[in-house]
This record gives sequence, C-alpha cells and structure tokens, in this order.
Amino acid sequence: MTLFTGLSAFPITPADASGRVDTAALTRLLERIHLAGADSVGLLGSTGGYAFLSRDERRRAVQAAMTSVGGKMPVIVGVGALRTDEAQALARDAKAAGAVGLLLAPMSYTPLVEEEVYQHFAAVAEAGDLPLCIYNNPGTTKFTFSHELIARLAKVANIGAVKMPLPQGGDFQGEMARLRQETPKGFAIGYSGDWGAAAGLLAGCDAWYSVIAGLLPAEALALTRAAQAGDTAEAERLDQKFQPVWSLFEEFGSFRVMYAIAEALDLCSIDPPRPILPLSAAEKPRVRSALDHILM
Repeated sequence: MTLFTGLSAFPITPADASGRVDTAALTRLLERIHLAGADSVGLLGSTGGYAFLSRDERRRAVQAAMTSVGGKMPVIVGVGALRTDEAQALARDAKAAGAVGLLLAPMSYTPLVEEEVYQHFAAVAEAGDLPLCIYNNPGTTKFTFSHELIARLAKVANIGAVKMPLPQGGDFQGEMARLRQETPKGFAIGYSGDWGAAAGLLAGCDAWYSVIAGLLPAEALALTRAAQAGDTAEAERLDQKFQPVWSLFEEFGSFRVMYAIAEALDLCSIDPPRPILPLSAAEKPRVRSALDHILM
C-alpha cells in the first residue's frame, strides 16, 4: 500500500480558546507542507489535537485541508474518538470531504481489552471504507497493540498499515521482520517518535509519521530522502541537526513544543488547548536556539 509510505507530516491544528479552528492558519501550514514535497499530510493526529476538538470543528479542519491541498497530496485524517459510533461518524465525514486515508487510535477512559479494540477498529474501518492505519500510541492511549492483534487487524478489509512507537532497544529490523512475517504482503509499517526517525528509515521502515515535519517539512524531507537512499552519513548528519529539538520533545512533550516552534517561526501565535499550558517565557529561548541549530 503506497499511501502509508515516506514522510507523513503532522501539523498542529490552530484553534482559539473556545476550540474553533483557525482555518486560515491551518491552510498556511498545509500549503507549506505541500510546497516542501512531503508524501502525505496527517491531519488531526495527536499533534493536531484531535481529542480537543468537536466533530464540527474536525469537519471544518478536514474541509479546509481538502480545499487547500486536496488532490495535490494525500490527506490522511485522524478519526479517533471515545465511542465507536462517533469514530464511525468521523470516518464517514473524512471520506465525504475527500480524504484518502484514515488514522485511528484506541481512545478510552476505561482501559480497553484486545477484543474491544479489535471490534472498534473493524467497525470504523467498515464505516470509513478508506485505507486505514492503526495508530499504536501507548504514550497517550495507554493501550499497547500486541503483534498478534496487529496481525489479526491486518486481515480486516481496509486496514493496511500500522504506525508504531519506537521499539524497545531500538531493534527496528527485528520488530519489522516479526511484523512482516505475521501480516499480509504490502501491509505498511511506519514509526512515530521523531528522535528515532533516522534509525527507523535506515532500517527500512515504510513511513515516518513526523511531528516536526508539520512545521519544518523541507528539513524533515531532506532527512527522509537521505535515509531512503541509504545515505547513512547524510541521514545521521541531518539527524544531529535536529537533536536539540528532539531533546525538547522528550523533555516537554512534542505537542507543547510544536506550538512554541510555530510562534518562533512566525507561522501562527496560538496557545495549545487548555488544560495544556504553553511553554514558559524562560523556556522559549531554548526553542529558538534549537531551530537555529537546524536552520543555520
């Protein structure tokens, strides 16, 4: 499945304090990603704050994306929700607007068991009737997909990819070998966790689901293409330029840092949704310094 390959850029979703999406600001970010040549845009992922937005605002964000970059590049839309029927409705909304793929995380308040996650994903995949990527994001959902569950879901119609967290011990090749043995041919395996992107791409993963590419798409694409070409030295050189940003992501969480980066780059000046607090005035100079390290 070629949709879930290469660099997928995940922008923030600028919105005001009431949760109304600033579609003009979002359009600027999306056009920047398109001009850089990223392989796809991941709209309303974790970086896009999907969990903080109403269905109406998520629909407005998708419509803005389709108006600005629809037909020019693939738009993959996050459709995670607490209730299965709500996620199904969001999947139908995304398809109706013109999205070409879906991303689904198992949101929950009560911890989910594997059978609940399986049935949730099968129902949403059927309702959306678009290629769907499993979002294995235990850092936020507190649910970890077993290889057995991924293999079972990979047999469900429309489910064609998985977005994995970084593997324990950095064993990308071992993890991918096991998953590829257990899933159908063409099932795409990609990774999030930007600080492990270079290693994952050099190991042969299908996609980098990138936070930083949402705001620095050209720079992230250069790293991606170097790694895809097997140019280890260049990929590692570029990865080193990102190290100060990776450190900030790990210290403060990438969600908070991305809003500070957007402000530092004069792309938009919007706080993250409450209760998430923006970085303090004392911390923001570190963001500017990290950007200088990349852009120099």
